[in-house]
Amino acid sequence: MRLTTVILAAGQGTRMKSTLPKVLHPLAGKPMVHYAVAAATEVTDTLPVLVIGHGGDQVRAAMGDRARYAVQEPQLGTGHAVRQARDLLSGQADAVLVTYADMPLLTARSLARLINTHAASGAALTLLTVVAQDPRGFGRIVRGADGRVVAIVEEADCTPEQLAIRELNTGVYCFDAEWLWANLPTLPLSRKGEYYLTDTVALAVAQGRLVNDLCAVDESELLGINTRVHLAEAERVLRARINRHWMEAGVTLMDPATTYIDADVTIGQDTTVLPNTYLLGRTEIGAHCRIGPGTIIEDCRIGAGCTVTLSVLEQAVMEDESNIGPFGHLRKGARICRGAHMGNFGEMKNSTLGPGSKMGHFSYLGDAQVGPNVNIGAGTITCNFDGERKHPTVIEEDVFIGSDSMLVAPLHIGRGAKTGAGSVVTHDVPAGAVVYGVPARPRRAAVDADSEDAKE
Repeated sequence: MRLTTVILAAGQGTRMKSTLPKVLHPLAGKPMVHYAVAAATEVTDTLPVLVIGHGGDQVRAAMGDRARYAVQEPQLGTGHAVRQARDLLSGQADAVLVTYADMPLLTARSLARLINTHAASGAALTLLTVVAQDPRGFGRIVRGADGRVVAIVEEADCTPEQLAIRELNTGVYCFDAEWLWANLPTLPLSRKGEYYLTDTVALAVAQGRLVNDLCAVDESELLGINTRVHLAEAERVLRARINRHWMEAGVTLMDPATTYIDADVTIGQDTTVLPNTYLLGRTEIGAHCRIGPGTIIEDCRIGAGCTVTLSVLEQAVMEDESNIGPFGHLRKGARICRGAHMGNFGEMKNSTLGPGSKMGHFSYLGDAQVGPNVNIGAGTITCNFDGERKHPTVIEEDVFIGSDSMLVAPLHIGRGAKTGAGSVVTHDVPAGAVVYGVPARPRRAAVDADSEDAKE
């Protein structure tokens, strides 16, 4: 059976009370429309059609070439929305799957069950239902004496008896394509002046066509998002799914309830994530790491065997067996090389700490390149900004930087050099030299100057 998919994403989402289109509100680091498109893409070989309207340009910019687009303007209901996809899809498939961009928890597995049920039935349409105690405003499924679905009644139009029905319409359908395109133009106009896709059920029944149904197994999949409260509920469900996936893949989450992992994060086996940790964006974490507690890592690459304690990392890299914290901060462009260590209250930005090097506490590296086996003493600062421009600092291998050194860039410190504690280094330091003082001077020069003073 050839299948195409239509995803409805044109609604304004007024109850979100936001300038951002509803379907672009993020869940686990991605806009909610991403999940609907991803699920649809798994069950069909053709690009889904997103029906856009309010904020359509923003939706198109966010999803790019992952979908085709039809525009609904004005927005005159779900039936009218699907009609906008007709020109793109007519004659291309035997069946049309219709889903919603504001139902991000619906899985490809459930969609596949719906499609297979429809394919085996010969029905004009097959709808996905759910049994739930909280109707959340969904329409009620009305069945005839033979148990077949005969109508969907919107909540606002229900009688008291119908309001008591707990089998709900989710709005997800699989249609016979030829029947759908022929009958959409005949949908009646509602009292609100809109055309509802729910009316296709009564239309098919009146024609004597079979209406099939499938009840969802997991109620949480059909959570539709209309408010910020719904958004938080969906976030909780989605994060629980993500956490379970990583635990089943061999990652230890000490307290899943306080562990927040975005959808694009990857984690290696035997890594332990401690409570109150946020792994965000496209972060990659290797095996045998220990992350947290109280740590935020966003868009970073962490190698194997690393330790990150009570720290914040953004767009940074930690190579294998390096460690940071507690209370460290790696900003954009920071790189800690293999086996390197950055102590508590350290900060790096656009800098590299070389293999095996150690950076003491209360230190800052900005626009600095530090070679292997360097010791950066506590309280060391690279003074990289002169008020107008930023300048680089280069520290070669085996250098010893004394505590409280001020390294005034641009600066180059040669291999094996040393700076004394409290030095303000304003000029390049040759390899093997020792400098100290304010401003820092080579040790030999300081001795000669003392001798001349004594002669006077």
